Amino acid sequence: PPPFLLPRAPAGFVGRADELARLSEAARSGTPALCVVTGPAGVGKTSLAVHWAYTYADDFPGGILYADLHAMEPDGTGPQPAGVLHDFLQALGVPEERLPADARGTEQLYRSLLTGRRVLVLLDNARDSAQVRPLLPGTPGSTTLVTSRNRLEGLAATDCARLLPLERLAPPDGVQVLRTVIGEVRVAAEPVAAAELSALCDGLPLALRLAAARLAARPRLSLRAMADDLVDEHRRLSLLSNEDLGVEATLRLSVQQLPPAGALLFRQLALHVGSELDSGAAAALSGLPPAEARAALDELAAAHLVEEWTGDRYLMHDLTRLYARSAVARADTAGLHRLLVHYLSAAQAAAAAAEPGSQPCCTLPPGVSPPAAPPVFAGRADAMAWYVTERANLTSAVAAAADAGHPELAWRIAVQLWPLVVRQVHDGWEPALERALAAATALDDPDAESRLCSLLGWVLTENGQHTAALEHLCRAPDLAVRAGDPRGQVIALINWAAALEHVGDLSGAGTRREMAARMAHALDHPHTESLSLYHLAAHCLTVGRPDEAITHCRQALALAPEEQSDERRALLLDTCGKALRTLGRDSEARRCFSEAAALTGPPLPAEGAAAGQGGVALGGGGAPGGNLRVVAG
Repeated sequence: PPPFLLPRAPAGFVGRADELARLSEAARSGTPALCVVTGPAGVGKTSLAVHWAYTYADDFPGGILYADLHAMEPDGTGPQPAGVLHDFLQALGVPEERLPADARGTEQLYRSLLTGRRVLVLLDNARDSAQVRPLLPGTPGSTTLVTSRNRLEGLAATDCARLLPLERLAPPDGVQVLRTVIGEVRVAAEPVAAAELSALCDGLPLALRLAAARLAARPRLSLRAMADDLVDEHRRLSLLSNEDLGVEATLRLSVQQLPPAGALLFRQLALHVGSELDSGAAAALSGLPPAEARAALDELAAAHLVEEWTGDRYLMHDLTRLYARSAVARADTAGLHRLLVHYLSAAQAAAAAAEPGSQPCCTLPPGVSPPAAPPVFAGRADAMAWYVTERANLTSAVAAAADAGHPELAWRIAVQLWPLVVRQVHDGWEPALERALAAATALDDPDAESRLCSLLGWVLTENGQHTAALEHLCRAPDLAVRAGDPRGQVIALINWAAALEHVGDLSGAGTRREMAARMAHALDHPHTESLSLYHLAAHCLTVGRPDEAITHCRQALALAPEEQSDERRALLLDTCGKALRTLGRDSEARRCFSEAAALTGPPLPAEGAAAGQGGVALGGGGAPGGNLRVVAG
């Protein structure tokens, strides 16, 4: 009879309809067909392959051969190709005494016996392409299905293999795994907790089954209690294990197979502040040159310990990151400092590109050297896209720097976020800015405190928290004076005035705006002076002094126009136009609106002048200089 060597069918197989369809399509794509199912440990590669083999067993009348290549055995102690061929030949009916003595003869006999037969060869847990090639049938009509934690791109290059990456289970399928083990009644009683359990298990069938097994063995344990236990990152890996297997054990085997550079980077990933990173962050963490760090990331991606997204971006899923953190004692803690310096330097470059011509808010701390290869941004759009992509890492870096005893990095990273903060002011910046302000206060650095008070105060103002905003903004001018930063004092006064206007104190706001304009004029710094005049003009328009508003706008427009951004000039022209319209000088107003529209698009709405008064001046001055920004609305 034809051989049938499959292990028993996986119990409770769930979902994977799309993957099974893609596998069927790939199995018909070549003569012979060669398919490689790849994915991280515990994602269900073997279950998928064996389930598919049972489903389509009748398509292979010549038999089904199966071998577990045990790629994860330490020191390569798994079966060798010659031993697997020996077992296959015996399954095909070759007596022991007729087995060839040499490897070449064994391969030739194996392939000759499969000629003309429709056979499925399932090679499970392959280590690399070299382990697989001697076991390929190589004859039309046969199909070979390989599973591996590594990508085995070599088989695609030499044998036209179809690579089928296996994704984690979708949340509904993850919940269905729980149902197959603990039953519909318990899942239906706690649907929200069941969904949380699926998420906490990263969509890995192995982790889900281990969690379900724990619940099955404890009928009185609620799904909510289990989910609450798994939220504790220090216990999650230990809870997702039982007497003979676990997530931690499977990950350990994957890591043991890594080349040295990949193993070094994996250990250092325990120090990363987020779940995503690029090759620049990898180089900072590991201390490797950028090209070697990129190669190490590829090694981790090939082993499915990180997931490659687009371009130079990689994701580490929660359970893998937790396992990496369990090895933190072996990590080089200097890597965190290098990473924080990398993010600070990158943010400085992004701020310069997002606001061309502006001066930096801060320099690197004394004694800190910049990265060997800081990022380069093509322009404002490129820089802003980087900010959006790295936002979670940057805000986490602020907290990580403060927690690790690097307050001098914490506040600097935070203030360099300002180009994104002013564009997404309602996006929950308060926690990161409060941590940064606490770090600046701990340093007793008035320059840092002044900048953070201004930035945080403005954010609070724009989000309607006026009392809290004023607590910070009223401190900022005096801190700037202590820091010897007159431009920072001007900016602090402007932001303080904006908050006062929000609470109805127009007199106090006007006094501070006028003071800011006088101080800015004395500084002989056109950029700062035009900013202060814009805010003073907006205030005059609000309190019914349009003639003064026009004067201030025209003074600001005449100050070094070649240094003013289109946005700044558009705001000034818009305010001037509204003042002219208030006075009935409609033709002059239309000209102002047309010039503003030519710079930035359609004219600002009628209420834009009042909104403009709530704008922000950020950055401050002093050594090494000021970085100013105006935002309407």
